Amino acid sequence: MTGSSQDAVREQIEAVLVDPLGVLGLDIEAIEITPAGKRRVLRIAVDTDGGVTLDDVAEATREINRVLDDSDVMGEHPYTLEVTSRGVDRPLTLPRHWRRNQDRLVKVTLSDDTVVTGRILESDEDGAVLDEAGSRREIPYPEVVKALVQIEFNRKNEES
Repeated sequence: MTGSSQDAVREQIEAVLVDPLGVLGLDIEAIEITPAGKRRVLRIAVDTDGGVTLDDVAEATREINRVLDDSDVMGEHPYTLEVTSRGVDRPLTLPRHWRRNQDRLVKVTLSDDTVVTGRILESDEDGAVLDEAGSRREIPYPEVVKALVQIEFNRKNEES
């Protein structure tokens, strides 16, 4: 399967799933199709405000199976479905990603090659405000080249 036909299949899958998953309050974050012997692995990452639970994944899996069984978007070839949460290793590329990661530490590379590390204080459709070493720093989305949530171990609870 060529890259462009892969892209077309991913777009078709997203088109048939976006509304049924939207009813469940879930957004599609990524769709990957990987050859695995005679089968293919269809991996779909979903997200929602407040984070995805195991129940959300189970419900999404049932709904995705139902929708794909009723459509011919995957063709006749067998496939294995994996439904996952978005994962912290995916870059923040949409305003909802920033909103859902409020109060998390992020490392942002800007278009002028400046690297900013700070905690997301707030965000809207145009940009985010970070706490960078105690100072507020506005980050307009068009200036963001890459933004990743940073894994924090042993973060001190600020209320204690």
